Amino acid sequence: MDCRWALDDPGLGRRAYLEGHIPGAVFLDVERDLSAPAGAAGRHPLPSADAFAEAASRAGIGPDTFVVAYGSLGGAERLWWLLRHFGHGDCAVLDLDAWHGPLSAGEESAAPTAFEPTKRTGDMISRDELAARLDELVVVDARLEPRWRGEPNPVDRIPGRIPGALNVPWNEASVDSTRSVPAGEVVAYCGSGVTACVVLHRLQLAGRDARLYAGSWSEWEQYPELPVERST
Repeated sequence: MDCRWALDDPGLGRRAYLEGHIPGAVFLDVERDLSAPAGAAGRHPLPSADAFAEAASRAGIGPDTFVVAYGSLGGAERLWWLLRHFGHGDCAVLDLDAWHGPLSAGEESAAPTAFEPTKRTGDMISRDELAARLDELVVVDARLEPRWRGEPNPVDRIPGRIPGALNVPWNEASVDSTRSVPAGEVVAYCGSGVTACVVLHRLQLAGRDARLYAGSWSEWEQYPELPVERST
């Protein structure tokens, strides 16, 4: 599965896929297939079970399919997380830069199948629970450091972070870096719930479970009663 995308150019992923992809790969769009429309729940809310099942079925993901996902900006890890969330644990993430084989151009499709979602519980946290339990949780912010610090930027309407959040930038996340996350119940967030999945994937590889705050900062910043922290 090719899950490339860009925050500032919704069409970039498909263009890159059409120009060259791993032979046999099917394209899944982070904006349309792996997210619901933006709104009060943030820029990239989770898709409904039915919507994700339709996209997965169209992409040829059935109960016995082992999925290999690659992408950019957390797209592959978003698919990995969604598959687990909806009951399909057979998924690996591949770094496209590690692929030294041929590339194919143009559109490819897979034989449609039937993806039957079974929602996992305990792998995500709501805005209300997070706000109520800030003192109890280990909260990890996967955004790059300037955004975590609360510096003005073109993405966040209100710069800042969830109080107490540690910074583990998604583009620096590795199994070694996630081992430095303190013991405790871990919650990961980012700007809109996509790149946080990179940190969740690395934590899983290190043998640690963590929960996703899917709305992330793009939901949190919409509620003025919620606390905001900035570095001075």
